[in-house]
Amino acid sequence: MRPLADLRAPPRARAAAGDAHTLRAVARSPGHRHLRERGGAVSAPTPAEWPPPRLRLDVNGDWFDGDEQITHPGLLANLRANLRRDQGGYFLQTRVRVPVEVADVPFVVERVEPSGPGLHGILNDGSEAEIDPAALRLGPGEVPYCPVKDGRFEARLSRAATFQLLRLAEYDEQSGRGILRLGGREYPLRRAG
Repeated sequence: MRPLADLRAPPRARAAAGDAHTLRAVARSPGHRHLRERGGAVSAPTPAEWPPPRLRLDVNGDWFDGDEQITHPGLLANLRANLRRDQGGYFLQTRVRVPVEVADVPFVVERVEPSGPGLHGILNDGSEAEIDPAALRLGPGEVPYCPVKDGRFEARLSRAATFQLLRLAEYDEQSGRGILRLGGREYPLRRAG
């Protein structure tokens, strides 16, 4: 018969004490399916053996794992900090490359205001960005886009940021386009080419 103190110890502590039978029982329990029995021993799979998460970013810049929205601030900060892009698409840079499905662009400019000769924006991750008015372009549905994060990513202006931008723009009857006048310069709003 086992001492009562041993039964109160968590399963891993009991297993560490040499109770292989208990470790196999833990490996079969619903909350520990990540453990495997291999030839009488129980071990955890290596990261390369893990099934890849189904990470995606929706059009609002919200992160999801499958159908579950990711809301933990620390986890979101980690995901955003490790997001990369190459010719193959978006992915997380970790020991294992984790693909990320992006519906539109990974970042959203939530607020924009004039700042000297340019624009200053607040992104959906809380970071701030200087926006070059010459780099603004209109995408499908007349939605403005701009490069952010030192040009590594593109961001879509939110509806609120678009209205803030439109308050700064004037309609040019000759060209039939909107024009931003900032710092004594004119910047035509152009469509994506």
